[in-house]
Amino acid sequence: MIQLRPYQSEATERLRNAYRDGYNAPLLVLPTGAGKTIVFSWIAANARGRVLILVHRVELLRQTSEKLTMFGVDHGLISPHYRPQYHKAVQVASVQTLVRRMDQVEQPDLIVIDEAHHAMAGTWMRILNEYQCRRLGVTATPMRADGKGMGDVFDTIVEGPTVSELIEMGYLTNPKVYAPAAKIDLSGVKTRGGDYVRSELATAVDKPTITGDAVSYYRKLADGVPAVAFCVSVDHAKHVADQFRSAGYVSESVDGTMSDDERKRVLNGLGDGIDVVTSCDLISEGTDIPAIGCAILLRPTQSEALYLQQVGRALRPYEDRKEAVILDHVGNVLRHGMPDEVRAWTLAGRERVNREKSDNPVSQCDKCYAVYPSGRICPECGHERELNQREIAQVEGELMEVKRVERRQDQGRAKSLQALRLIERQRGYRRGWAEKVYYGRKR
Repeated sequence: MIQLRPYQSEATERLRNAYRDGYNAPLLVLPTGAGKTIVFSWIAANARGRVLILVHRVELLRQTSEKLTMFGVDHGLISPHYRPQYHKAVQVASVQTLVRRMDQVEQPDLIVIDEAHHAMAGTWMRILNEYQCRRLGVTATPMRADGKGMGDVFDTIVEGPTVSELIEMGYLTNPKVYAPAAKIDLSGVKTRGGDYVRSELATAVDKPTITGDAVSYYRKLADGVPAVAFCVSVDHAKHVADQFRSAGYVSESVDGTMSDDERKRVLNGLGDGIDVVTSCDLISEGTDIPAIGCAILLRPTQSEALYLQQVGRALRPYEDRKEAVILDHVGNVLRHGMPDEVRAWTLAGRERVNREKSDNPVSQCDKCYAVYPSGRICPECGHERELNQREIAQVEGELMEVKRVERRQDQGRAKSLQALRLIERQRGYRRGWAEKVYYGRKR
């Protein structure tokens, strides 16, 4: 029987209290790598009545089935790949399959929604409207691609530890981020549905080099570390894999046209003969491959959720590895912040932040390339920018390390609620961040 980690046990207790307080649809927020599947599988194992778990990919269905089996839960799988066993009290269902079989599935007492940031999509909503019962949403990123909230589906948020707290506890590794000094020019690429239009983006970035060569920087900064390259399209992923193979690395791409067995072979081979796997969308969320120690970002995105899902793939501890390498060739870290930056989530969603025009923009030192809150003097090396210098210096073709610049230390030194509120104002965090940190420490 699996033993829950302390923060996982605390999360289940807080969910139990939420239901006791009268909430019917709490949303559990746990960072990528914190063990969301373990938590809701434990809940299913200990629930009374019938439980229906919704997933949107066959890989997630299999992972959930494996965890339920580890907890000793007899369950059915609703998917074209499996024979249905509708009589069992716990069912794991592919959303695309269940929507065609709802008349065959008995009314559940609890619906668990994995990767719950998808829950507002049409197919999901048809299922949720069909079964009126308690809900539990689980996600690392409680926001839609367009930044809108999830209050139409869930009625309260239960937050677990932050990424930085999990790093301090040893459950995640420290991200070491390298990024260009300025973002690539995407001014001609249109936006649709909260992110860049895929076809136009592919034309802009599917080139041998994007702000430095992905292969050469991998060799320089993460040589031999199992890596995933996140690409714009299937063709782009194939082209990037070709570049790595030409440089002598074992590299393969995965996409939705491959058989399940072939995708599993490639993903399971990462770190066991395969150096770099390239992909468009298949590895962005729900993929549990602890061997990944490097994330290569080759897809610019306006979606903070997608960015966090991607970098989160590399943060799981593995053997004696102490840090994860993020090679951000497209400036996503400059758009969305450091992977372990504290983010205050609400069901109302979040306004899209333009870090160059917001009240709390990010500067990058043109001497040591540290990233820090806007100002003339770099707190890392003391270098002072000239008054007529641009906010971020253009250094074409180079990746520089992005550093936290004492942010974590400043937060740790802030002992009172008043001091945390001052940091909240200085950094432009959403109202309520200080209270979340302060009372989280109390708990």
